[in-house]
Order: sequence, then structure tokens, then C-alpha cells
Amino acid sequence: MSHQTFVFKKFNVHQHKSAHKVGTDGVLIGAWAEVSKAKNILDIGTGTGIIALMMAQKSHAQIDAIDIEQGSYEQAKENVAYSAWTDRIKIYHTTLQDFAKSVHKKYDVVITNPPYFVDSSKAPDEERSHARHTDMLPFKELIRGVFSVLNTTGKFYIILPTKEALDFKALAEKEDLHLVKLLRVKTKATNDVEKRHIMLFKFNKEPFTEETISIENEGRHNYTNEYKKLTGDFYLHF
Repeated sequence: MSHQTFVFKKFNVHQHKSAHKVGTDGVLIGAWAEVSKAKNILDIGTGTGIIALMMAQKSHAQIDAIDIEQGSYEQAKENVAYSAWTDRIKIYHTTLQDFAKSVHKKYDVVITNPPYFVDSSKAPDEERSHARHTDMLPFKELIRGVFSVLNTTGKFYIILPTKEALDFKALAEKEDLHLVKLLRVKTKATNDVEKRHIMLFKFNKEPFTEETISIENEGRHNYTNEYKKLTGDFYLHF
């Protein structure tokens, strides 16, 4: 398998044009999101299109996916064109801010693996920086966009590193977007440090639930049963 192509059970993802490469974060949030009853889904910052493709595999929904970066837009369109779901996924080259102003519908699910670096130094490549930093989509702008496009009973899924997740939660709660479900992700089962938080927000308050998952046991690529179960519909060797 080429390092520029990821082969999943029901689709392939090429990534040579996209600044936002395929990673564990996208697979985790795509696998964890519950979308079986959704009629329409919005993927913000689609990158290679991997989350949009996962949403298509998991549902019968119509899926819109947006990205500001030209290479990612082209890459996602190509990956969708080679998939089994060309009739259900549309890719748009636009910002969330502009898309929210122009779209004339509300979404049952909004999902994103967003840029999250706020204070760290930027990569020299401008497109790569856009994929990694919040400059083009600050958290407040993301929350504002979600308010514009999400159904009143809809679900908003986001994955972030732990510190940024706590910052985002505080901002979201101030705007009455409530955290109702949390998946804490650890790299190793023996590691107390959480790598990521995957969060589900809704407009209406609900009883809060949380759980923790570890990706690996001791030893590289010695994946936990819980991780295999979560991602087993997608990864080729699980």
C-alpha cells in the first residue's frame, strides 16, 4: 500500500494533493459518530474526504463536505468520484463562514476534525498551516457556523486535543451548545495522559455520559480490542 493511498474495507483514500493527511483522529471521530438516522450531514474541513466517505458508509444520508484548501477540495472530489457514493456526497471549495451564509437547509449532523493549533509556530507551507491552525476558522467562528447550519435537534461532533477540547467546551457552553457525550482517547492503555477528546454537542441539555478508549496495549501496533471494535467496519485488517 502506497503511503499516499489508504485502503479501507469499502473505499480508498488518496492524499497526495491534500494538506490535511489521513490520520487516526479522522477515523476515530468518523467511527464514533452515530449517524444512522441522519438525512443530511455536513463535514467541515473535509481534507481528503475520509470522514464524508465514512459517513456515507454508515448511513443513507446526503452529505455535504467543505474545505478552504484547493488541494484538499480536489483530492476529496477525486476520492468521492472513485467511491460507491458519488450520488450522496458533494464537495464544496469554500469557508464555513461563506457556506453558512449561502446554504438553505439545516443539517441533522455536523462533524469536524478541525484545525486546532492556536499558539504554536506555523509550518512554512501556507496550505499545511491552514489545515493545522485556527486562524482561518477560530473556535468562535466554528461555533457560530454550527449555530447557522445545525437543526435544533441535531448533533455536532468534534475531535480535539485535550487542552483545546476544554477551551472549546467552555466557549460552546457560553453559547448554549451543550456537551452531552464524551469519548476520552488514550494512546496506550497504560498511559494516564489523554490524547484526544471526541465530543458530541447538542442545543438541548441531556444527561452527560462519558467513556475512555485506549488505542494500543503495550507494544506498537498491538491494538486494543475496544479500538478494533470501534474501527472494525473500516480498517482493512480488523
